[in-house]
Amino acid sequence: MNQQLAERLRFLRAFAANPRQVGAILPTSRQAVRDMLDLGDVPGARLVVELGAGTGSQTAEILARMAPDARLIALEIDPRLAQVLKERFDDPRLEVVVDSAENLEQHLGEEKADVLVCALPFTSLEPGLRRRILDAMPAVLAPHGVATVIQYSPFIQNELRRRFPSVRRRISPLNVPPAFLFACSLQADAGEATAV
Repeated sequence: MNQQLAERLRFLRAFAANPRQVGAILPTSRQAVRDMLDLGDVPGARLVVELGAGTGSQTAEILARMAPDARLIALEIDPRLAQVLKERFDDPRLEVVVDSAENLEQHLGEEKADVLVCALPFTSLEPGLRRRILDAMPAVLAPHGVATVIQYSPFIQNELRRRFPSVRRRISPLNVPPAFLFACSLQADAGEATAV
């Protein structure tokens, strides 16, 4: 069985076991992941943080773009998917953490993320948990950093705007379903525009 099919089957099993936690039946397409990561400066980042790493569809592209001396901290709440990540990527730059994204600050200490990559299914999360995760995101972002978020609806846009001075939106139309991509930063962007 090829790696892509095996990854899809593991993802589908995780979805069947806990659909609200996983939030999608299939991993995000490679093109949507690339479109999302284009919104942040992954090659120039010293620390990248990934929330909801799943089977590693974002992780692979992040590692491919990262500098040799950069670090990636990937949070995944499902221990089985976290084990898949550890087995799939033999890369000293990667640290896989089995925990909820709401506890992100505990794993970073005083460090701040240059790029934060979030693929969590916000629309299916319990409202209190969603709020706690969203509140944690700007707290761990470096002043010049960017939080990139991928969703399958624009629902979360207003929540992001309440927490970040700048939120830009794009759509990745070739993903099934089309993906909404958000680039959030702590610095207001004078030329901010919504790209569709």
